[in-house]
Amino acid sequence: MDYVDLYIIELPMAFKPGDAIYPRDENGKYIYHETNLCATWEALEACKDAGLVKSIGVSNFNRRQLEMILNKPGLKHKPVSNQVECHPYFTQPKLLEFCRQHDIVIVGYSPLGTSRDETWVNVSSPPLLKDPVLNAIGEKYNKTSAQVALRFSIQRGVVVIPKSFHPQRIKENFQVFDFSLTDKEMKDIEALNKNTRYVELLMWRDHPEYPFNDEY
Repeated sequence: MDYVDLYIIELPMAFKPGDAIYPRDENGKYIYHETNLCATWEALEACKDAGLVKSIGVSNFNRRQLEMILNKPGLKHKPVSNQVECHPYFTQPKLLEFCRQHDIVIVGYSPLGTSRDETWVNVSSPPLLKDPVLNAIGEKYNKTSAQVALRFSIQRGVVVIPKSFHPQRIKENFQVFDFSLTDKEMKDIEALNKNTRYVELLMWRDHPEYPFNDEY
């Protein structure tokens, strides 16, 4: 490839450089690396200026970390997107509004909730796709609860990136542009918000740049 469409900083948390992506010491403790987010952003800007990437963005950044980039002296290119967890149980209204004000697109991962892998997911949280409101609306449109959840995010201006290994479900995930939710249905789904974060990344909560301690 001559270039990539979008290059992002996946996490605001840095780890010690080396062969392991997430290195640990002999006691099993993660080894963090002190870095400067603005300096990292400048490296991405250099990639864009060199024509290696079309757009640059971030992921899992909170408002404070976004402002650090946006207020950086000599900023050449601001983030075009912020990839964060976003779904009917975690609607992120304040972060969404902040990003809108700065023309930053929210890309919602886990838009259908997520897998129940207890190694990295809060499995005590309720499964989103079993929600009776989503299923009742789905029956009205002959859609699945997953399709309703995706449509909800799309109508809020959130780009969704659902993940599936099943061909039929992958196909269904695209079949969300032939119906629209009413204003009342949107409000009913918005009311489902529980501020439930499935992907908490608690194993890194002692990192100085752990992003989820802030309100948003």
